[in-house]
Amino acid sequence: MIQPLAYIHPQAKIADNVVIEPFVTIHKDVEIGEGTWIGSNSVIMDGARIGKNCRIFPGAVVSAPPQDLKYKGEQSTVTIGDNTTIRECVTLNRGTALDKNTTTIGSNCLLMAYVHVAHDCVIGDNVIVANAVQLAGHITVYDYAFIGGSSAVHQFVEIGAHSMISGGSLVRKDVPPYTKAGREPLSYVGINSVGLRRRGFSATTIAEIQEIYRIIFLKKYNVTKALDIIEAEFTPSVERDEIINFLQNSQRGIMKGFGNT
Repeated sequence: MIQPLAYIHPQAKIADNVVIEPFVTIHKDVEIGEGTWIGSNSVIMDGARIGKNCRIFPGAVVSAPPQDLKYKGEQSTVTIGDNTTIRECVTLNRGTALDKNTTTIGSNCLLMAYVHVAHDCVIGDNVIVANAVQLAGHITVYDYAFIGGSSAVHQFVEIGAHSMISGGSLVRKDVPPYTKAGREPLSYVGINSVGLRRRGFSATTIAEIQEIYRIIFLKKYNVTKALDIIEAEFTPSVERDEIINFLQNSQRGIMKGFGNT
């Protein structure tokens, strides 16, 4: 259903059962999958690739040119997976040729009102980004992460899978998987045990994750020494290896441990 007061470029690719409300603007180089709903006063700009059964609420701007002075008008995209909800006044900027050339939002995500996702970000599946969170360019957010409202995340930061960041945080360093982060400066405040239980992690696995992070954050070791101990004392597992790989590949360094200054 397409309302007559909406503007849709004749070359945009819109599935048959997409609902487009009045006063929507859809540009030429746009693809929208079946079952998606586009709310009034949304603007879907060139480069948008929107999946199936998404919900784009009023005032959202999808695939605007990046706010990056190095951007020279090259073709690039924003890709949104299936079943993702983009709430009111969210802004999603497309990628740049100097990095990924695309900004990616996964499936089953919820981006609450006034979120900004800058160029070349990659957001995984089942991610929740609460109201007014601001993501700078080149950020990676892994599956099932939660970012609390009004947080600001520095460019190139990585936020690990199943992690949880408290509202109002300034995220300047990488946040490892399975952790909770809070305080100022952002610090380790435990593992996301409630979220892990809800997603079916066993009590044994949760206890092992907790022991690994005690070594990393509470024993006062440097990261290299902590990783040596973890590799020597813990049997390889998906969770152990994910933590090790995240720390080994961190470019900005990880957040502080509890009580560290």
